[in-house]
Order: sequence, then structure tokens, then C-alpha cells
Amino acid sequence: MENTFYVTTPIYYVNDLPHIGHAYTTIAADTLARYHRLLGARVFFLTGTDEHGQKIQEAADKRNVTPQLHCDEMVVLFQDLWKRLNISNDDFIRTTEERHKTIVQEILSNLYKKGDIYKASYEGWYCVPDERFWTEKDLIEGCCPECGRTVQQIKESNYFFRMSKYQQWLVRYIEDHENFILPKTRRNEIIGFLRRPLEDLCISRPQKRLSWGIPIPFDSDYVTYVWFDALINYVSAPGYLTKNDRFFTFWKNATHLIGKDILTTHTIYWPTMLKAMGLEPPRMVFAHGWWTIEGQKMSKSLRNVVEPTLLTEKYGADAIRFFLLREGTFGLDSDFSHRTLVHRINSDLANDLGNLLNRSLAMTIKYFNGHIPKSLQPEGIDEKLQEKALQVVKKVNSHMEEIAFHKTLDSIWELVGMTNKYIDETAPWSLAKDKSKQGRLATVVYSMIESLRFIAILLFPFIPSSAEKMWEALGINGKLSQQRLDSIESWGKLATGMVVTKIPPLFPRIEK
Repeated sequence: MENTFYVTTPIYYVNDLPHIGHAYTTIAADTLARYHRLLGARVFFLTGTDEHGQKIQEAADKRNVTPQLHCDEMVVLFQDLWKRLNISNDDFIRTTEERHKTIVQEILSNLYKKGDIYKASYEGWYCVPDERFWTEKDLIEGCCPECGRTVQQIKESNYFFRMSKYQQWLVRYIEDHENFILPKTRRNEIIGFLRRPLEDLCISRPQKRLSWGIPIPFDSDYVTYVWFDALINYVSAPGYLTKNDRFFTFWKNATHLIGKDILTTHTIYWPTMLKAMGLEPPRMVFAHGWWTIEGQKMSKSLRNVVEPTLLTEKYGADAIRFFLLREGTFGLDSDFSHRTLVHRINSDLANDLGNLLNRSLAMTIKYFNGHIPKSLQPEGIDEKLQEKALQVVKKVNSHMEEIAFHKTLDSIWELVGMTNKYIDETAPWSLAKDKSKQGRLATVVYSMIESLRFIAILLFPFIPSSAEKMWEALGINGKLSQQRLDSIESWGKLATGMVVTKIPPLFPRIEK
């Protein structure tokens, strides 16, 4: 059976600029995609933009432009940011594309014919920012239970998806598939939510109230509710209901990465929609936490919104990628501060990793004219470094299976730290002074470069540009992106005779 992996981000709403939360999810998805490519998997990595709905229409009205023009201009900001952050997505879906709209309408028609969509009059409370209806019992002190803002009472006819029909099936599915919703705290949250009866889902909006959406194919007076439209991107992009066989190749191994604020849509709306469509739910939905800014919630009113485009300009893409995945525990809330970011850059990247690379290259050039020497009989201290390297590879595989990025990086830094310690303890500068110890010196230099080979491969999913520079400096044949993890399942595959090159510091220290 072909080894495949399908990973998605949410599609991001283009009513405003991309922020640190968007970057976090996308960097995480990119890291997973790159890691699975290292495993030899055929990967499909999807991201994109959600471009319909009331908030888009309102944002366009404020700018006095059409909704389509607003989307066309805003989408570029997301696409440019992903280029800056070295995101390796295989596809970018926009919900205003015909390939998506066609599939949405076909699914609507199929569910309507099946009887899973019906029309009814409805009176309830509507949250404009979230574009969602709520019942009286859902409200918290008369406000939206999701965002806490005021709601409007609306009475109108709409089309509904029979979500309640699939409630018991969904409960059993979640109970039978322990890793469908992660982390477990989110799984427990959804199980608790499902103890109450599910309402049917309103999946339309009247054209007279909202015109910016995909028209309902069986009633031109209505457009599709933005969430019903948006979720379908996960199957429309890989070619569901088309002649493209890519869909079924990848869907069985689909992993959705999302923020915890959209948990219910992805673990209640989406799986019930899929069940009605005759499809299995994705393999996993992993909901990460939010980023606070120096202890405070990110807010425009507090003027503390962190724009990732500005961060990458100031600190570099790899530094931001590294910080977000090492500082945060994926699944929990995390706190951002410039002070902590600078500390991580200076301590972990400049001092630990950068210093290890620079002195290893310098000694190889000084003692062997840059040629990687042949390793002779290792001593105990060399064998300990080998054991640590092989142990770290196993740890990385285990942690990445859990989507525990910070644990993965902690493990890699164990090898970085031990290699630095190995150099200090073997003292190649002392060995170089004794002609009788040139063989021992060769083994030490070979070992430090071999360890860097391991480190470069392991770091590639996280800091791809910097890892590639490391790889080129080590003079190893072939592109780093074409390496596989099985090449570091044993020690000593580093070819001798290749020439290393001194390079500028990967991560210059930030003094202020």
C-alpha cells in the first residue's frame, strides 16, 4: 500500500491581515508535511482562504470595493507570507474558485435529493461576527457562547442539514476512534457537548440579507452558509466528485490542524456532513491553543496584534518557525514576547547550534584542509555520541507521531548539546599538537561532522533554509530535501573526502 499523508490548515478568513495564529498553524502543518516527506511518504499539503460570508461583504463595503476585489487583494497577503515563511504547500484553495463552488453545489444537491437538507422557518439568535445561529439555551448571559458578543434575534425561512440524525453515530465514532480528536482535553470537550441533543444546522442565508456566497443550486433566493461552504474545501481541493484519483489516495490519511476556536465546526459539523456524503471522517483533527502576547489576549484595541510578516523581516523566517514550535506546547495556549524570542535566537540558535557548526567547520578546514577525514577505531566517548544520535532519531519519530513539536526540538537539542560537549571533552585542538594522535583527531572530526549530518536532516522540517545551508557547508552530495530519515538510522554513512565550506553565522546574535 502506498505511503501517503494529507495535512491541512484551516482556510483563513480574508476579512483582515494574517496574524501570528495563522502563521503558527501553517508552520506546524508545513513541518509535518516536510517530516513525512523525509519518511518517504507521498504528501499532499493544503492551505487556502475562506472568501464568502457576511464579514467579507462588510469588510468590502467598508473599503468601498466589491467582495471579489477585496478577496483578490487580501489573499495575496497570505500567499506572500507563506513564501516568506518557506511554506511548502502542494495546493492553495480559494473558496471563490470554480473548482470549489462546483463541488459545493453538487454536494448540496446530493444531500437535498437524499432528504438530508430541508426548508423550514426559524427564529433564533444570530451572531454576526461568527455568522452562526444560537438557541436561547446556548447563550451565555444573553451573548454568543463562542465570542461573547451581542446577538440579534432573527426570524426567517432557511435550509437545514439534518445534523441531529447523525448524533448517535458521531458519539460512537468518537468513542471508537480515540485519536480522532486531539489533544484529549478537546476530545472530552466534544463528548461533553454531545451529551445534549444536537440541533439541525442552518446551511443557507437569504440573498436579500447576504448576497456574497455560493448560490444554493435548488433555490436561487439563497446562498450557502459560509461554514458549510468552507469545510468542503478539504475534499474539493484533492478532487472529490471529479475524475482525479488523488482524493481517495490521500483522504484515508487526512490530518486537520486547527485552532481550538473552530473545534465544534470540525468535530461535529464536518464529520456529520461527511457521513451524510458517504465518506469517512479524517484520520485526525488536532486543535492547538491560542497565543497570548506577554500575558494578554491578542487584540486590536490593545494594539498588541503580532504581525508575522514584520517578525520575519526583523528576525528571519527560520527563527520565527523555531521559536513558535519550541516555545509553545502544541495543543495548549502559549505566550509570545520579543524578549523570549531574542533569548531563544541567541541561546539555542546562535550559541548552541551556530557555534557547533562554525567551530566544526573551522577545525575541519584547519586540520584537514576542509576534507572530511576517515574515522578510525572509535573510543568510548565516540560511541556515546553515536548512541545519543541514534537514540534521538527514535525519540524524534515518537514525538512527531504525537505531533509534539517542542519535545522533538528538545530531543534534537540533546544531540546539539552533547556534540558541543563531545568537542570540549575530546579537545581536538590539543590532539592536533601531537603527531602521534592524528588518527584520533581524524575520528573526532569525523564524528562531529557526522553528528551535524544527523542534526541537519532532523532540523530540516523545522528550519528548512538554515538546515539546507548547514548541509551545503558540510559538502555532502545530494540535496537535503531529497534525504530520508532511514539514512540516519545507522551511524557512519558520512562519506569521507568531501570538502566542507566555512559560511557566515547561521543566526547572528541579537545584541539589543
